Amino acid sequence: MSTESRNKDEEETKKRDHIGEYEESDKCPECRSKKLVHDYERAELVCRKCGLVIDDEFIDTGPDWRAFDSEERSKKMRIGAPMDVMTHDKGLSTNIGTGSRDSNGNSISASKKTKFYRLRKWHRQSKFSDSRERDLALALGELDRISSQLNIPKSVSEDASRIYRKIAEKGLVKGRSIEAMVGSSIYIACRQNKIPRTLDEISDSARVSRKEIGRAYRYVASELGIMLAPASPEEYVPRFCSELGLSNKVQFKANEILKKASEKELTSGRDPTSIAAAGIYIASVKCGEKRSQKEVAQSASTTEVTVRNRYQELCKELDIELDTQK
Repeated sequence: MSTESRNKDEEETKKRDHIGEYEESDKCPECRSKKLVHDYERAELVCRKCGLVIDDEFIDTGPDWRAFDSEERSKKMRIGAPMDVMTHDKGLSTNIGTGSRDSNGNSISASKKTKFYRLRKWHRQSKFSDSRERDLALALGELDRISSQLNIPKSVSEDASRIYRKIAEKGLVKGRSIEAMVGSSIYIACRQNKIPRTLDEISDSARVSRKEIGRAYRYVASELGIMLAPASPEEYVPRFCSELGLSNKVQFKANEILKKASEKELTSGRDPTSIAAAGIYIASVKCGEKRSQKEVAQSASTTEVTVRNRYQELCKELDIELDTQK
């Protein structure tokens, strides 16, 4: 090797040393060893011979998951975005873009725009192989709309979509309203995840009567073998207290009252939302954060008369003295 080429290599090495860009074939600037190791836990490039930290700001380009055997590795390996159960094709299909420029940045002619418009139309129609897939896409779109309107977490919405897919696979939708079956799927998923949503709330968002959703829910639960425990009044307390702007002290007091009522079996055969509203009303008066019966009834989507009757029952059975004149 000539002196000129050797000097050129040394200059390139110094330049890499300054920038901090090292690969497996590079040498340690201290001991000139080629034994460099990536420590992914500390995000460092370390010389195995002398222990010099060469780079401490490299990006880990490996997978974002761990696998402990070949079978688990093959299951977790993927390319592209993960599957989405909220779409009828689980997000595995592609779309033709609507841009007006090609890959080189040049404008697309009018004739080609017309051609791409027809291609997009045909591609959109070809996504559905039959009417069942088209109905599934419609139902999942409705499910997404209702979930968004009710502020339901994404994980619960995904559970509801899985339940609806089972309904569609068994052919339970035939002869019934899609909106009612979607509403029943959301109600079941909310009950399973202990996310309190009443049939009245779901029926308002689904634009279907409460009676129809209740009938669909009982039918689906029977056909799919789903066993749901009765809703507990305590599940509604955090949401109602949040809507009324009450403190944690009131929430704890309401849960304490409802627990005593449950022990005496005062909640059985009663609407859990009305019992929860009565417990919150009593707790708000006891803790000095009184809310009117009208406000409590509105948060629980019930009537003032129901709240009054339930709180009087609780006060009588639990020996609670309540001064509502404060």
